[in-house]
Amino acid sequence: MSEVSKKKYRQYDAQFKRHAVSLWLDGNRSATEVAEELGINDNLLYAWKKEFGPSSQKPLSQTEMEAELAALRRENAQLRQQREVLKKTLGILSESPSNATSGSTR
Repeated sequence: MSEVSKKKYRQYDAQFKRHAVSLWLDGNRSATEVAEELGINDNLLYAWKKEFGPSSQKPLSQTEMEAELAALRRENAQLRQQREVLKKTLGILSESPSNATSGSTR
């Protein structure tokens, strides 16, 4: 092969690819606009989306799912307790002043 026929391809690290995909998906710009801004071909964004996009997450194993479920249940119980405390506090604060005192006046 001659020197003329060899093309140099730019290589991008995973962090750049994730950033490019997030710019596209999290913003309100098209893939073409983001690609032009970054100086890349928009086809690269579509390919990187498959690798780094939101649907590219690996499925969780059974033990990971059980651990996540347990953590979510703990968080849910804590949030329920906080909600009950807030409801009681709101009830106390919304009582009329005559109900809050013993009613004796001097």
